[in-house]
Amino acid sequence: MPNDSPMLFLLQVAGAAALLIWAVRLVRTGVERGWSVELRRLLRKGAERRWMAALSGTLAAIVLQSSTAVAILTANFVAAGTLAGAAGLAILLGADLGSAIVAQILLTRADWLVPLLLVAGVAMFLKARGRSLRMAGRALIGLALIFASLSMIRDATEPLRESPALLAGMRYLGGDPLTAFVLGALFAWAVHSSVAAVLLFVTLAAQGVLPVAAGIAMVLGANLGGAVIAFVLTLGSQPPARQIVVANLVLRGGGAALALLALSQASPSLEILGQTPARQIINLHLIFNLALVLVVLPFAGPAVRIAARWVAAPTPVAGLERVSALDPAALSQPDRALACAQRELLEMGGCVEAMLRVIVKLYDDWNETVASAIRDRERDVDKMHIAIKLYLAKLQRHSESEDVNRRGLELADMAVNLESAGNAIAETMLGLARRLDRGGTKFSTRGREEIEDFHDQVLANAQAGLNVLMTQNPDTARALVEEKDRVRDLETRLQRSHLERLKQGLSESIETSNIHQETLRALKQVNSAFTMVAYPILSETGDLLASRLNRPK
Repeated sequence: MPNDSPMLFLLQVAGAAALLIWAVRLVRTGVERGWSVELRRLLRKGAERRWMAALSGTLAAIVLQSSTAVAILTANFVAAGTLAGAAGLAILLGADLGSAIVAQILLTRADWLVPLLLVAGVAMFLKARGRSLRMAGRALIGLALIFASLSMIRDATEPLRESPALLAGMRYLGGDPLTAFVLGALFAWAVHSSVAAVLLFVTLAAQGVLPVAAGIAMVLGANLGGAVIAFVLTLGSQPPARQIVVANLVLRGGGAALALLALSQASPSLEILGQTPARQIINLHLIFNLALVLVVLPFAGPAVRIAARWVAAPTPVAGLERVSALDPAALSQPDRALACAQRELLEMGGCVEAMLRVIVKLYDDWNETVASAIRDRERDVDKMHIAIKLYLAKLQRHSESEDVNRRGLELADMAVNLESAGNAIAETMLGLARRLDRGGTKFSTRGREEIEDFHDQVLANAQAGLNVLMTQNPDTARALVEEKDRVRDLETRLQRSHLERLKQGLSESIETSNIHQETLRALKQVNSAFTMVAYPILSETGDLLASRLNRPK
């Protein structure tokens, strides 16, 4: 096949683009698994002031190399009521700017860094004992592959600068900015990464394959596509979370469309932005997102209120009550019956996770409606717990298979653990929050921060536990068990920190001492309940020793 074959070009660019998309994801997952708690703390604490919220969003997006990941985290905080809507939108705007800064950094020619990053990353990932170092190695490998994929794109496009057919198609996009804009948005949405899309478009422009006009339109379209990703991923979220995502979609996507329209009508000279086509496009991308932050940030509050008019709570549909997944007809088919029990267990875990999400708000502001909702959920959890155990007992009577009996016992144990977690929330933590309200006392500032941080860590592990239960993935199961050890150590440190404040005679710490310590213990119990879902998976893979998690070779 000749070197200037369009098919060969498409194959090489597709392979390089696939590597780029995967490498960006590799960096993001490495950072999320290694420093998720620190990132969540940065976002929550940075939201005290609007400009600081935007800055925290920028920093988080730079580290994660994804504004979408920041948007999902922020939406979860807003849904839980631990973050105001205006602050959440400020974080999203800052994250969009952070993704533009990431593109600037990654487009720097750094081919010489690839072998160094690969050697360091692989060595850290394979040899390091600590989870953070291993995940740092994972992120370094991802960075190396990003640079390598960009070099592959440059090499693939180099021989095709003179290809008449390809250049004709690209020139068409240069003369039809609307089509280029839509293609850019669709590509960014399809690969679930505006950073990867922008890197690809700018690299093609740098090689002379993509005209500047088409590159600008496609990069602006990638801004719309990046906002659509978060919108789609949060469709099932609570209205407050969706409101900030919708506001960001309208502002970022609408702003990109207006910018394209203005540039098409005015046709300004872009030389002020840079001497090369690639530099002009990437600088325009950065300036657009910076301008969006500067212009919109003072009006974040009104923007969220307007979005609230568009996003309302779904209207309940009469007569569609939840139906148990425990199908009696499936008892004659053990595999299907176990799947039914697992589905019901997921529903049970989802109820406990919903209770955990809102309980921390009651420590600051008691709300009887929320408290009643938690009690109602706990009654539902108790009913599901009993139903699952009875269902599995019937299954064991129908089956003589040791494997079925073993799996049934594992699911029954998970149900017991989740039921105990529900009790810890609905009885222990709810009672402690009520005592705090009746006594008219508050945690100290430092004590409140510790409770929030610990709750956030446990909530993240609960969500990870449900993911493990659904996917049965050994890697995520291992990570979850490692988090259990981290939570145990963290709880010990927080108990000691609280005792130190008692020694200092802080009145708030003395008045709330018992409530503070019992809350930490209850949260640790909830965390243990969710992490226990990982143990049967690791036992089967041989990753779980009799006394501890087996370290990878």
